[in-house]
Amino acid sequence: MRCTNNKRKNTENDKKKGLCKMMRTFYAKSVLLAVAAALCLSGCGELPYDMAYHPDYDVSSFNVVTKQETRTAAPFAAGLCVAVDNIMDDEAVDMSQAEAAALFALNTNEVLYAKNIHERLYPASLTKVMTAIVALENGELGQTLTATNAVNVTESGAVLCGLKSGDTMTLDQALRILLVYSSNDVALLIAENIGGSVEHFLEMMNEKARKLGATNTNFTNPNGLPDLNHYTTVYDLYLMFNEAIKYDTFNEIIHMSSYQTTFYDASGNAKEFNKQTTNLFLRGNYQAPANVTIIGGKTGTTNAAGNCLMLLSRDENGAPYISVILRAQGAEALYGQMQDLLDEIHK
Repeated sequence: MRCTNNKRKNTENDKKKGLCKMMRTFYAKSVLLAVAAALCLSGCGELPYDMAYHPDYDVSSFNVVTKQETRTAAPFAAGLCVAVDNIMDDEAVDMSQAEAAALFALNTNEVLYAKNIHERLYPASLTKVMTAIVALENGELGQTLTATNAVNVTESGAVLCGLKSGDTMTLDQALRILLVYSSNDVALLIAENIGGSVEHFLEMMNEKARKLGATNTNFTNPNGLPDLNHYTTVYDLYLMFNEAIKYDTFNEIIHMSSYQTTFYDASGNAKEFNKQTTNLFLRGNYQAPANVTIIGGKTGTTNAAGNCLMLLSRDENGAPYISVILRAQGAEALYGQMQDLLDEIHK
């Protein structure tokens, strides 16, 4: 009988099996690490990744976000209008009395007109669009806001609701006064109550701006009163307004030609409010071009910022457009140039 060393063979086989097992384990771990790295890069789940932009860049961020269902990265600007250079027709649009302007077609993501849209300028009360976004995102319309001394505004000529410490109103009332009449003290009321403090609310505003890609923006107050470090651009305002119109309440408010309500002082006494909108299109002082309907928007005026206006409009087919003008030389120039800009919708 031929003898064999079965024990030795079994040992060698075990070693081979063990080596194969180790290799399979190493390969599996390598695959898992590669998948984890890919997820980090694509931003899937809760894993963050570094963005390739800096707030000091001349052009606002066109960053990337994740499509969770496909686990692929898509450009942030895929659903947005994008322009880097001027897109102007001086013969068709007279924008000689404004520093910057743009017309954005939301359905087609086209920039129909652009002048200095990435230039940092004072936004005046167009700031309040971001104030409204942060309030709508973090507050409840029915919650009661209580004024403190933080609502005191000493700026000469500033539009005020006349709030005093101890006055109360709901967030819904405050947003309507903020956007229809552009009250600067109400902006501070919202900021303190929604943010816990005005300072924290400003952090929320700037953080939201970054998330929207508005990296050429910095807010130092919630109302737009002059400050050297308070600035934005036409393009960044488009990003903010495009976000704001996702809220039904915002769309409803900006379409109002006036607002009347009652709020209360610290003793429970009624205080009446009844004002027209600051938007002269909605008040009937100026008319939109034929086949263009102005839904509403936000005005802004200070000596430093000039006359500013941002609008949501629709053509005869219901297609939406956002138009922005900054630093116009007077109300007449502002509204006349806006009429020229809106006239580009049908060209």
